[in-house]
Amino acid sequence: MLRVKGVRSVVPFGTDETIYSQVVTEYSSMLLRLACTRLGSTVDAEDAVQETFLRLLTARPAFRDREHEKAWLIRTTLQRASDIRRKAERKRSVPLEAVAETAAPDKDGELLSAVRALPEKYSAPVHLHYYEGYSIKEIAKLLGLPAATVGTRLARGRERLRQMLKEEER
Repeated sequence: MLRVKGVRSVVPFGTDETIYSQVVTEYSSMLLRLACTRLGSTVDAEDAVQETFLRLLTARPAFRDREHEKAWLIRTTLQRASDIRRKAERKRSVPLEAVAETAAPDKDGELLSAVRALPEKYSAPVHLHYYEGYSIKEIAKLLGLPAATVGTRLARGRERLRQMLKEEER
């Protein structure tokens, strides 16, 4: 049995093809929304989620329970999205028109754009709390942070959002 951070797995993972399809069905839309918020591009977000599921297939991690599995998927998606964003920032060769065509649907307009513009340490907790409906304790578990840190990042993220939106109004 695989070991993850010194804990024996109680959920054997990777033995059945149906388990993978269940995981993809259950988490793909949530992971895609999370990656879209981070990247601002549906195409890049799909790549991040696809890489996450590919890593799941190849690494075959062992999970203690469903919450551990979900947290791993969220963290891995955020890491993949960060990798894609860093690569794009280095290249900066995509025409602005192409980015506008592939941008994620922006229901809340300015607000979602502002959330995307936040630094990652603020945007991930803000997105998980306000768009996915997680509590501070749940976000803390998902991101592997103390609850107090998540609360602080939410407060600071909200304050930055207020400042960004006030500046846009002017």
